[in-house]
Amino acid sequence: MNVLLNGEPTQLEAGATVRTALAALALPGGERGVAVAVDAEVVPRGEWSACELSEGARVEVVQATQGG
Repeated sequence: MNVLLNGEPTQLEAGATVRTALAALALPGGERGVAVAVDAEVVPRGEWSACELSEGARVEVVQATQGG
């Protein structure tokens, strides 16, 4: 299935979840400091494995970083 992952067209397997999408990004530091929204709705961390994505879903992932 095709989704928009941080604005980029991305192919994921049918039945993919938010956690699957995160794995596709291979974020530095893993899932620490990460927030996810699907179709402009924030998905709580505890629901990432259960939140199935649909064709054309818009998934936005942000990760807090330290810096100065």
